[in-house]
Amino acid sequence: MLKLLGARPLGLRDTPAVLRALDNDPIASCMVASRIEEFGVDPRFLRGEMWSRGRPEESLCFSGVNLIPLRGDDTDMRFFADRACRGPRMCSSLVGRADLVLPLWEQLESEWGAAREIRDEQPMLALPGPPRCQSDPFTRRARKDELEPYLDAAVKMFIEEVGVDPLAHDGGRSYRYRIEGLIESGRAWVRFEGDEVVFKAEMGSMSQRVGQIHGVWVHPDYRGCGLGAAGTATIAQAIVKSGRTASLYVNSYNRAARTMYAKVGFQQVATFATVLVD
Repeated sequence: MLKLLGARPLGLRDTPAVLRALDNDPIASCMVASRIEEFGVDPRFLRGEMWSRGRPEESLCFSGVNLIPLRGDDTDMRFFADRACRGPRMCSSLVGRADLVLPLWEQLESEWGAAREIRDEQPMLALPGPPRCQSDPFTRRARKDELEPYLDAAVKMFIEEVGVDPLAHDGGRSYRYRIEGLIESGRAWVRFEGDEVVFKAEMGSMSQRVGQIHGVWVHPDYRGCGLGAAGTATIAQAIVKSGRTASLYVNSYNRAARTMYAKVGFQQVATFATVLVD
């Protein structure tokens, strides 16, 4: 790869400019905006860096557990790829708008090797108003004392969706800590039948303007019964009532999920892509 100079890490003083840039694309930028609004552009608290080779409105990338290109052209993607290759790889995936992620991956593949999986078409959906279908009165915020059954369901969802066990790394401490934090912050939602979790999902990212729903899962024995749509509608309704836009993204090949989200009223507003790296 041609070694380029110029992609620089941003600092705390760049926070206003970064927030303005993210606000121009609030739905696609929600995952990053939620952290910048809370911590500012400070790597010590952000658990990652923001990169730019000029004005954040024109050139912007987040580097952390995910590598998320947010603004730029092909030249910017070359700069970001060069920056990412200067040290040990920190991310487990590239995610974001497909027209940014895929060109960035083209620059990285020769250095990082083949991807474990490329999901090149993931419709990014948003709810333009209240849910169209009836919400589920039995879907509610998970309680702290329900961590173990919720965690078990979350692990099953992760393995089914990503193909790896999230507990395999560091004895599962990081993943458990994340799920515990979501429950404690009131962003994990669940429906039980007896002692068994039959539906779960999280408000995975919450910016001032957008709430992004992650980790939607229905127990295999209860699929096709409408629990997914009703449970998702419950969470989406809570997001809408908070004054935010409800959003999520889904794999294009998952026709059952796409049908379910359409029933709730979600509409496509962009196309994401995810590259899973080993």
